Amino acid sequence: MDKFGWQQALLIFAGVTLLILPLSLALATPVAPAGQSSVAKPTQSARQAFAEAFGHRSYVLLVLGFFTCGFQLAFITVHLPAYLIDRGLSVEIGGWTLAVIGMFNIIGSLSSGWLSMRMPKRYLLSSIYFIRAAAIVAFISLPASPTSTLVFGAVTGLMWLSTVPPTSALVAVMFGTRWLAMLFGFAFFSHQVGGFLGVLIGGIAFERTGSYDLVWWLSVLFGALSAVINLPIVEKPVARPAMAPA
Repeated sequence: MDKFGWQQALLIFAGVTLLILPLSLALATPVAPAGQSSVAKPTQSARQAFAEAFGHRSYVLLVLGFFTCGFQLAFITVHLPAYLIDRGLSVEIGGWTLAVIGMFNIIGSLSSGWLSMRMPKRYLLSSIYFIRAAAIVAFISLPASPTSTLVFGAVTGLMWLSTVPPTSALVAVMFGTRWLAMLFGFAFFSHQVGGFLGVLIGGIAFERTGSYDLVWWLSVLFGALSAVINLPIVEKPVARPAMAPA
C-alpha cells in the first residue's frame, strides 16, 4: 500500500484471489453416469428445503448469530488501522495487527473444527461470541499500546473464522448435506450483510462523531446477544414426516 496506493493494492489482492477459481477445479466431484448411482434421488426440492430451514427456530437463531460475525470482522478489518492511528499508534502497528489476526486465524479455525467434533457446537459458538465481546471491551478500555494491540489481534484471530466450522456443522446436523451449500449460503449472506453494515456504520459514525466508540460498543452488544441466542439451538436432525414407500 505504501508503494502502490490502496487502490492498486486491492486490485493485486483481487488478482491473487482469482487464482482460487482454477485451483477449485481440483475439488470437483465427477458426476456418476445415469443409472449407475446407488444413491436414491433426493425427494426434497430447493424450495422445500428453504421453507423447512426458515421455519426451523434453531436455523433462524444460527443465521441471526452469524450476522454478528460479519459485523465485527469487517469493521475490524477495514477500520482498525485508522482507529489505531487515531489513538496515536503507527500504521505499521495496524498492519502487524492484521497479520497477527491472519496467523492466529489459522490456529483458531483448525481448533474450532476439532472442538466441533468433541463438544456441543452451540456452546462453542456462544463461547466464541462472548470471548470476542470481552476482548473488545478490554481493548478499548486499556491504554493504547503496541503490546495490547497485538494481544488483541492474537485473541481476535483465534476467534476470527472459528465460527464457520460449528455453524456449517450445525446446518449439516439439522438438515443433512443435500442442501448444505444453499442453506449455509443463506447463513453466510447474513454474515455478509453484517459485514457491509459494520464497514458502513463505522465510516458514518467516525465522520459524524470523530470516534469509533459507538461501533465498538455495538460490536460488544451484538457479541453478547449472539452468545445468548446460540444457546437454545437444538443440535439434532429436523423432524420430518416419514416418506411413503414408492
